[in-house]
Amino acid sequence: MTIAVIDYGMGNLHSVAKALEHVTHENVVITDDSRSIRGASRLVLPGQGAIRDCMGELQRNELQGLVQEVLRAQAKPLLGICVGQQMLMEESEENGGVACLGHLPGHVRHFGRDLRDAQNQRLKVPHMGWNRVTQHHPHPLWAGIEDDARFYFVHSYYVEAQEDSDIFGTTEYGGHTAHVATGRGPVFAVQFHPEKSARDGLRLLENFVTWTP
Repeated sequence: MTIAVIDYGMGNLHSVAKALEHVTHENVVITDDSRSIRGASRLVLPGQGAIRDCMGELQRNELQGLVQEVLRAQAKPLLGICVGQQMLMEESEENGGVACLGHLPGHVRHFGRDLRDAQNQRLKVPHMGWNRVTQHHPHPLWAGIEDDARFYFVHSYYVEAQEDSDIFGTTEYGGHTAHVATGRGPVFAVQFHPEKSARDGLRLLENFVTWTP
């Protein structure tokens, strides 16, 4: 079995690969080679930075069509991480509006300005640091992870999925309910960084490498 971390020039590739190697004896490769991506048994779509840049690099490296082909085929598990989750949606508000991969119905929204918590204390954007994730629906990737476990976030934009059945985890921030774990079929995606989220993050990655949708 080979797990391919898709290299389109964006994302924390080596940290993700190292975390995967920590939880599995299977072969983990960072690759932009279409043959290797098609031949892998599992895929990871990372992302970091502005979504316009991520989508632009995916196109420039001639990987957008391949990723969409893999998503349509629904033949192998795929894990999206951070902007990799946002890219699966239809469109993002970032950079004046950016068309995404359109695999899941919904949009990516900005948190806005002057965010406040329940005590009326100002909250920072980006949303950075540890926050609780409520498991909205059961999923095999939640196995061994308690509800409301804490994961590590760095983001200014958040997913708003259209279909309730596609939402597997939520986080509250500044009055917004961010859909921080989404998926359908063999695809699962998270806004947080499992590779930076200690034991529970590693458990989620371990669940991914043993998941049979």
